[in-house]
Amino acid sequence: MTAIKHALQRDIFTPNDERLLSIVNVCKAGKKKRNCFLCATVTTERPVQVNVVKVKKSDKGDFYKRQTAWALRDLAVVDAKDAVKENPEFDLHFDKVYKWVASSTVEKNTFISCIWKLNQRYLRKKIDFTNVSSQLLEELPKVAEESVPSGENQSVAGGDEEAVDEYQELNAREEQDIEIMMEGCEYAISNAEAFAEKLSRELQVLDGANIQSIMASEKQVNILMKLLDEALKEVDQIEIKLSSYEEMLQSVKEQMDQISESNHLIHLSNTNNVKLLSEIEFLVNHMDLAKGHIKALQEGDLTSSRGIEACTNAADALLQCMNVALRPGHDMLHAVKQQQQRFSDLREQFARRLASHLNSVFVQQGHDQSSTLAQHSVELTLPNHHPFHRDLLRYAKLMEWLKNTDYGKYEGLTKNYMDYLSRLYEREIKDFFEVAKIKMTGTTKEGKKFGLHGSSGKLTGSTSSLNKLSVQSSGNRRSQSSSLLDMGNMSASDLDVADRTKFDKIFEQVLSELEPLCLAEQDFISKFFKLQQHQGISGSTTNEAEEMDGGILSRSYPSGVPQTISSEKDMIRQMMTKIFRCIEPELNNLIALGDKIDSFNSLYMLVKMSHHVWTAQNVDPASFLSTTLGNVLVTVKRNFDKCISNQMKQMDEVKISKKSKVGILPFVAEFEEFAALAESIFKNAERRGDLDKAYIKLIRAVFVSVEKVANESQKTPRDVVMMENFHHIFATLSRLKISCLEAEKKEAKQKYTDHLQSYVIYSLGQPLEKLNHFFEGVEARVAQGIREEEVSYQLAFNKQELRKVIKEYPGKEVKKGLDNLYKKVDKHLCEEENLLQVVWHSMQDEFIRQYKHFEGLIARCYPGSGITMEFTIQDILDYCSSIAQSH
Repeated sequence: MTAIKHALQRDIFTPNDERLLSIVNVCKAGKKKRNCFLCATVTTERPVQVNVVKVKKSDKGDFYKRQTAWALRDLAVVDAKDAVKENPEFDLHFDKVYKWVASSTVEKNTFISCIWKLNQRYLRKKIDFTNVSSQLLEELPKVAEESVPSGENQSVAGGDEEAVDEYQELNAREEQDIEIMMEGCEYAISNAEAFAEKLSRELQVLDGANIQSIMASEKQVNILMKLLDEALKEVDQIEIKLSSYEEMLQSVKEQMDQISESNHLIHLSNTNNVKLLSEIEFLVNHMDLAKGHIKALQEGDLTSSRGIEACTNAADALLQCMNVALRPGHDMLHAVKQQQQRFSDLREQFARRLASHLNSVFVQQGHDQSSTLAQHSVELTLPNHHPFHRDLLRYAKLMEWLKNTDYGKYEGLTKNYMDYLSRLYEREIKDFFEVAKIKMTGTTKEGKKFGLHGSSGKLTGSTSSLNKLSVQSSGNRRSQSSSLLDMGNMSASDLDVADRTKFDKIFEQVLSELEPLCLAEQDFISKFFKLQQHQGISGSTTNEAEEMDGGILSRSYPSGVPQTISSEKDMIRQMMTKIFRCIEPELNNLIALGDKIDSFNSLYMLVKMSHHVWTAQNVDPASFLSTTLGNVLVTVKRNFDKCISNQMKQMDEVKISKKSKVGILPFVAEFEEFAALAESIFKNAERRGDLDKAYIKLIRAVFVSVEKVANESQKTPRDVVMMENFHHIFATLSRLKISCLEAEKKEAKQKYTDHLQSYVIYSLGQPLEKLNHFFEGVEARVAQGIREEEVSYQLAFNKQELRKVIKEYPGKEVKKGLDNLYKKVDKHLCEEENLLQVVWHSMQDEFIRQYKHFEGLIARCYPGSGITMEFTIQDILDYCSSIAQSH
């Protein structure tokens, strides 16, 4: 077994850096007895890995090969089968159960013992050893020593764990020395005892030689000992000297400690002095207000630019001194408290003086501006407030200082400014609108005509009433239409283009004057009262002027300063609402007057107001100007819608005269006037969509009303009313090229064409009545199945009857009939639309069509008869031309 173990170590495990610790010869249970070896090995490199390796002899030669290896950490159970009786069988539980039969029980026990030791030393893993008694595990090493040869006992079953680790294989040099030694003794193999005795004798010889060598060196040892004794004496002397030195240094140390403590106290005193000086310098530098600043705050001139600048610098310096961040403990110093009280008194005194001066400036501004109103009373301009704003902006920094230091006085100045300026602007704006109203109506006397009472410019007239329209002769239509409306509300046709252009210019001038006035005042408020014009969320939707009067600005805030109102943007808007509270009602009065003068003025106002609202919203959609103009725009839009509704109402209530021909209906002409005016006004306007919607409503109402009047007409045929009016509508839409009414234009053209054809057929009737009845009978026979060429054999429709009928219609009679027809058509049609020649030409074409129809029937039904009409197509053309020229 030893030789096999040595061979396995050399051939299989040494190349893999492993050491073979135990081996057992086994075969699988229940199968053919094919022996193999289970080997317990460990690696020579750290960390140590413990494996169980299966080795078997190769089938091709007399050498062993490694077949399978399991890591010992994967071993779960070692089953020895029987803990009492000797049994060579045992099981190893890895990934599955492997059953083995050992060649002897001793080998099995030795292998199991080795496994147990390796587990205890390297793994500390709980491997279940079943059917192996604890006594057997303890005795296994002893049994192994008795059963295994000495070499194997030393390497594997040495009795302790160190034996496993101390085993080392002989290297090549050691093997070579042993071989040389054994070659020197021929009986080393045959007689081991003699060889051992020889080795023992040689060892004794070597031990003797060593002892003699030691004894020979005794003299040198004695010399060494003497030197050591002398060295010890020198060491004792050095220690004595060191002790004396230490005693001397002890007194020096005490003195140095005293000096160090003194230096520490001096350094501490200097540090404290430096800190004290720093604190004093801090207080002096930050809480000392220059005498010049104090004098400026107490006596500074607030009227001159230099004095205002000096006061501004002094106020900033005072604010810095009051807002200095004191260090801990400073506020407990008596001098600091006194200085803070002095600063508070200076602030209160200067704030009171500044507020009083600014209030005086506000009052003076109201008086100064009032003196300039007279020169603007005859001009449509508003007084310029720029000089006043420029003078007040010199105090902007002082207002900011007052806002940060005394918010109560700042709030009081804000209210006073709004009160004074609102009264001033109210006088200016009312006078301005009075001038605008006078210019619109011409004179104050004329203003009474339009509902103006006195000089206030307020509308007092009653709601205009609409009388029923009466349709007069076409020649007198325009002169009669002026009497159709009540004097309380003037028709749009009564004012010419110059009057409307004048109104448009005045209204634009009003808006152009108000817009820069509001923007300048808003910009001034932002700069003077230090309010940021940032975008903010608008406040509530309640009346802003009432909110201002209710005291929005007088809310209580910590330390007297507001955290935020809804935003400073809202505060600006609220101030503007209070100052310009009269703008919106005055604008509404002006709009009502313009609508009273001419309802078509709402078109001008809608375009102008929309443009100004669009411009204001692009600048700031939440500003006072944008909000106010937006509210007024709603009123203008309502007036525009009312204008459209009134026109539709007039169409619905129109009545026709039973004694005169209809002609072009008044509302058709008014629609033309409205559309032409609207197109000129709304060119490139922002509110084009509103006009397009109005167009659709109006044109549909016009269509319905035209058909209604045509159905009720007694003097003029229905087809003539429809034809003339729809032709007029089609011409109007074609000329104006209104894109949203393309479908209506096509519909008007179709209605005109249809009723023209209907009127021509109705008026022309049957000019050759007997001939027409004759050929109707011919066509009836053909329809019954008689061939056309056989109709002449019918008694009632023979050639003689045809010649008799034709002789009744000579050319002279035909011309006379056409002349009467022309006079009839001329009586039906109106001159304004000039459709007589169109209708006459259509009748000529229709007559020629009937003539050709009769000739065709004669040619087909009476072939070769030589029968012809008494007149030709050329005769018809000559008759029509002659009749038209004669009239």
